[in-house]
Amino acid sequence: MKARHKRLGFILVGLVVLGLATTLVLKALDSNLSYFFSPTEVVEHKAPENHVFRLGGLVAAGSVQRGEELTVRFVVTDNANSIDVAYTGILPDLFKEGQGVIAQGRMSPSGEFIADEVLAKHDENYMPPEVAEALEKGHQEGVKNMAKGNKAI
Repeated sequence: MKARHKRLGFILVGLVVLGLATTLVLKALDSNLSYFFSPTEVVEHKAPENHVFRLGGLVAAGSVQRGEELTVRFVVTDNANSIDVAYTGILPDLFKEGQGVIAQGRMSPSGEFIADEVLAKHDENYMPPEVAEALEKGHQEGVKNMAKGNKAI
């Protein structure tokens, strides 16, 4: 075998090993990634069905219901659509109705979002960029739907 063929063989084996390592790393990262979705995107079935993701929006006014033990149920809205959320645990001190929230968890077969973690905004001026963008989209959609409804009258 010539030296050139040996080099080509080493390069090919190296590329195969590199490709295999890259594939394994990406698969490991994919199982740990948690994507953000708004209630509208969840209603439109853009969120994964059997995968953990983040749901963000505002806690709807009058929707917080404290159940048995530490289970709390509330509604997250982006002013266009709403999703029911159930969380068992201690909520952050800043959690309240009308405030921005991000819940991490997965959808149940019944259509309720089961949260493993709930994050609330930390001061009066801050809102996570994803939540702000989702609320703006929801607001624009709501205005558009109201305009359509008014034209029909």
